[in-house]
Amino acid sequence: MEDVVLPFVADALSGRQVRAILPRWLQVQLEGLQREMGGEVYLAGGAVRDLLLGVAPADIDITVPVGARTWAEKLVALSGGAYVVLGREEEAARVVGREITIDFSAFRQGAETIGDELIRRDLTVNALAVRIDPLLADRDTGDARSLPVIDPTGGRADLAQGRIRVASPESFASDPLRLLRVYRFAACLGFTIDAETSVLVQRQRQLLAASAPERIAHELDLIMASIHGHAAFAAMAATGLLWEIIPELAKGVGMVQPQSHHLDVWQHNLETLRQMEQIVAAPARYFPECGEAVNEYLAGERQRLRLKWAALLHDLGKPATWAINDDKGGRITFYNHDLVGASMFRAVARRLRWSNEDTERVAHLISHHMRPFHLANIVRSGTLTLRAGIRLIRKAGVELPGIFLLSMADALAGQGTERIEGMEAELADLYQHLEKIRREHVEPVCSGPPLLTGRDLIEVLHLHPGPLFKKILLAIEVARMEGTVTDYAGALRQAIFLAEKAGNDRQG
Repeated sequence: MEDVVLPFVADALSGRQVRAILPRWLQVQLEGLQREMGGEVYLAGGAVRDLLLGVAPADIDITVPVGARTWAEKLVALSGGAYVVLGREEEAARVVGREITIDFSAFRQGAETIGDELIRRDLTVNALAVRIDPLLADRDTGDARSLPVIDPTGGRADLAQGRIRVASPESFASDPLRLLRVYRFAACLGFTIDAETSVLVQRQRQLLAASAPERIAHELDLIMASIHGHAAFAAMAATGLLWEIIPELAKGVGMVQPQSHHLDVWQHNLETLRQMEQIVAAPARYFPECGEAVNEYLAGERQRLRLKWAALLHDLGKPATWAINDDKGGRITFYNHDLVGASMFRAVARRLRWSNEDTERVAHLISHHMRPFHLANIVRSGTLTLRAGIRLIRKAGVELPGIFLLSMADALAGQGTERIEGMEAELADLYQHLEKIRREHVEPVCSGPPLLTGRDLIEVLHLHPGPLFKKILLAIEVARMEGTVTDYAGALRQAIFLAEKAGNDRQG
């Protein structure tokens, strides 16, 4: 990870800092609940970490000795919002409402003090707390209060050094998902991982199998969505943790590729992810003439995340399709690795309980990532026909920009001695050309009324509804895009020809 060193991390927070993140209504309700329920009230975990880093916390984490769910239920009753139970073994609950999320947790695993409770947390940078019930009761001078940071595991020092360290040797056994949280927080904070923590991950990585697939997938998405995803996945591979989740990727380690590549299959997948991170951060640098189309595509929900996953997994099918072609001088080949890889990816996605939409969108990118290279070969050897361009646009659908973004990352990740010079420029020019075809030939047809409908096929040609209808109507639509059919009469002639041809084919 990128080494982030902070010059100073305070040993206390001010009352003003804490009150700034607690809405007035929440302060009032927490004060009333504390008088009713008794016991100390702590701001803990990520909220304290973020305040020490000078970052506004996304959520509020409140820790009490006992009765966390009762606190949450009472807050919902007083102020509204949604009540959500968290975890199965820990006493914890979430209140969502009024544009804020408040997590309540009680001392865990038999802890009797806040110090004991913090030691039982995942990472030292999250094992921090400040006591806030005196602040809540002090309405007049509370802003000037100094609230000492309770730090039993050395989290402040780790924050100052930009270091991720496990809070205790028992941390992973208590919740194996914490194995992934090491990399999630390293990626999101841009911190390095303590060497002893990495060793512990390596030794205990098999514990992760006990975690629910949905929880694993969520942590992986958070890692992938960060700007340090490439480094985090590299670090997970180094400890073997990644192979526990996606063992298919491990089969690419050490697998030699043709001379157009300078890396083995695994390292090439990883480098493609690194390149994709750079591309989505500044797409106009790579596609200067198509910035609007690419930016519109990337604005879609989860598009960047899907592209990064496609980058890491785009060559998942290479180990299964590796071969030596003696007819080409012993050249290494991976025929159909794109299609095989898409199928293998679907199995990975099912294992991680991905949504159907995310699964199919990423599978579509993987299965089509070689098509721009094939078209570039055609352009290099002659002229790309309008029909060939339309065919790819139709097959790609809304993922046309994504397919070219993935191919660009793939090309940049292959820097072998036999790589085609100027491949990236060829891809950018080809995408610009296809966008022009899409605007001038495809969109006008798709957005306008059809020349011919199924009713015409029934009433005019006396055809019976069936699979042939779709073939005829699609063929006429493509012919309109190509300009060979322009009116109803021409569409009808084309339909008659196709219907007769289908009849002759059946008779033959």
